[in-house]
Amino acid sequence: MTGSLLADTAPVWDDGRWTPLPTLHGDVSADAVVIGLGGSGLTLIEELLRRDERVIGIDAHDVAAGAAGRNGGFLLAGAYDFYHDAVRRYGRERARAIYAATLEEIPRIAEAAPGTVRPVGSKRIAANAAEIRDCREQLAMMQADGLPAEWYEGTDGVGLFIPTDGAFDPLTRCRMLAARARRDGATLFAKTRVDAIEGTRVLTPHGVIHAGRVFVAVDGKLETVLPELVGRVRTARLQMLACAPTAEVRIPCPVYYRGGYEYWQQLPDGRIALGGLRDHGGMEEWSLEPKPTATVQSALEAFLRSHIKVSAPVTHRWAACAAYTETGLPILEQVREHVWALGGYSGTGNVIGALCARAAVSAALDGDSAPAQRLFGESWSAKVTHGGWLAQ
Repeated sequence: MTGSLLADTAPVWDDGRWTPLPTLHGDVSADAVVIGLGGSGLTLIEELLRRDERVIGIDAHDVAAGAAGRNGGFLLAGAYDFYHDAVRRYGRERARAIYAATLEEIPRIAEAAPGTVRPVGSKRIAANAAEIRDCREQLAMMQADGLPAEWYEGTDGVGLFIPTDGAFDPLTRCRMLAARARRDGATLFAKTRVDAIEGTRVLTPHGVIHAGRVFVAVDGKLETVLPELVGRVRTARLQMLACAPTAEVRIPCPVYYRGGYEYWQQLPDGRIALGGLRDHGGMEEWSLEPKPTATVQSALEAFLRSHIKVSAPVTHRWAACAAYTETGLPILEQVREHVWALGGYSGTGNVIGALCARAAVSAALDGDSAPAQRLFGESWSAKVTHGGWLAQ
């Protein structure tokens, strides 16, 4: 089996009813421009509008056309690392602060997009004896810090149940946020690629945006928009598939398996959305090309049949690009004067991305670093870093 590219369908979340946004033609101006209309960018726009800013938002494709609308639909508390790993990596105080902030954010996401979130919890299922021991370590650390977690044993395996997590429809959520932003006065454009950012001027193929501040809320391919981040973020291709509705299994909540290399959920109509197995694709999956490949899709379909025990036909195959950082913590900093970068969520941006958006607006407009310091520590600074990490 080769890694040749396959035809890409719409993600399973797409109901086909969205009317694409217009494309920018001509020069425009605003107090702030937001580049990227995914979850982070749309949360940024929401926060800017609350401060009576004139806002323009643009996307190279359309609302949530990248990872924000093409992910697994998990709402998970915490950072990229499992909680006990985050404690070892960042220290107990910071790990706990990040987890607490994400726990607070999940209800806000549900409130902002009614009907898109199912508060059903999530499972981490161990793939072997070593992972069972690791799950016990995670459980002990979470319980010691008063975080909700339960030991789980069932027909689908052994591991943890996290009752505060959930499932959601990521694409519908973003489209709801975009529609509300437009009603509230934001001007949004699709198919508007950034050719360059010169000061706070954003150059696009058919017009220039003049703004007081620029927020680059792009996850996958962030390093192509802001070249100074090359080497600090790296873009990977994440692949998924979905099958027709089935009653062969009943999966009540999202499942992480093999440390997160496989993940799946069952939608209310019975369809299974399955992603992962990026390691089967090897180095080819460090890619800027958001197209499914035969190698990974073959492995996903085999997993659907042999592990999940579903024979329903595959109806959707899709991919998206997401950026990873060596630290597991996202990028949130002012990379140039009045130019802010948000991204590098390491495949877990649904909740942490919204938090970064709120923290960026608080720092940039209010001079309030507290939300960012809660995530990144007291040494976080809003000063221009010229490529340096935000929290030394």
